[in-house]
Amino acid sequence: MATITHVFTINHVAEMLGEDRELLEAIVSNSDNLTYGSIISVVQGDDETIIALTDDGIDELRQMLADARRSPEAWNDFLYCFVDDEEVIARVKAKSPR
Repeated sequence: MATITHVFTINHVAEMLGEDRELLEAIVSNSDNLTYGSIISVVQGDDETIIALTDDGIDELRQMLADARRSPEAWNDFLYCFVDDEEVIARVKAKSPR
């Protein structure tokens, strides 16, 4: 495994991938969804942390989303499996190509 030299905040990853930030937060909120070490918690202040991803984590996330979008049924199943917030699901579905 290569040494990690930089990480990307979840906000930046959402912009890079053109994805909804809350969707990505829902996916990475369970550390079992990506390989160990791909998700980093960066401490910023007393009790504040920022979620960040390594390059490998971004690649895994990109592949996970591509696999989920292979069909409308798979995408719906994916959203309902990973996202608890109905508003986020509705927003993501509205932005998804038909």
